[in-house]
Amino acid sequence: MSGLLHDLFGVSKPVIAMLHLPALPGTPRHDPQMSVERMIERVRADRDNLLAAGVDGVMFCNEDDRPYRFRAEFQDIATMTRIITELRPTDRPFGVDYLWDPQAALAIAAATGAAFIREVVTGVYESDMGLWQPDAAALYRYRRQIGAEQVRIFANITPEFASPLGSRSVAQRARSAVVSSLVDAILIAGPMAGAEPDLSVVEEARSAVGDETPVLLNTGAKHGNIRDYLAVADGVIVGSSLKVDGYTWNPVDPERARSFMDIVRELRG
Repeated sequence: MSGLLHDLFGVSKPVIAMLHLPALPGTPRHDPQMSVERMIERVRADRDNLLAAGVDGVMFCNEDDRPYRFRAEFQDIATMTRIITELRPTDRPFGVDYLWDPQAALAIAAATGAAFIREVVTGVYESDMGLWQPDAAALYRYRRQIGAEQVRIFANITPEFASPLGSRSVAQRARSAVVSSLVDAILIAGPMAGAEPDLSVVEEARSAVGDETPVLLNTGAKHGNIRDYLAVADGVIVGSSLKVDGYTWNPVDPERARSFMDIVRELRG
């Protein structure tokens, strides 16, 4: 059992559910009629359904700000901070994910009291956004500068819509992310949002980093496969399969969320 995850969530095999924000102002898919107040009410409904289902934590994410970019704008940070401040749960941990600016996510997390961020912080990738070169050194120095060392770094080493450059294995990248780049948890994703990775990839990362560093399934968790993945992974981040019809852009389906948590609670014994 991961000590970090148990300290944060108080359970084994925690479920972190996604709270996908509507497209933020200034992004291509933003609805001009969607005021910040309407955004808050839309996300509030998803939050209430997820908390009622018994998820162990939630993560706020600007999922619909497609196509994604490597630098947040001022209004992105301001709007996300406003929404999270209004909707952050007070009885369980929450995280922040900004696609894809780790320092923006960290700033929002520090301002709102989040326990963790999810980002890509190591490696180099060819991606839909072009060449992706995260800078772990800059992120960790920024965390020290703003006094946010309580915010944990959950690092995706197999990011969606991207391929790693170089020949290092998943095991080598996972181990290096922990030892050299000091990440707090390893995340394993499939090729795109909602797609599952090969179970063997999760197993490879799990074996590489040892018991002290948690490894979580980052995408593709479903009612039909979660038993297999949680036999290996220390926890799961889940979004699409808890939505109406299992579709990323639909609202949360209360029954799908409850039944997913029923399976996880059964696995916990």
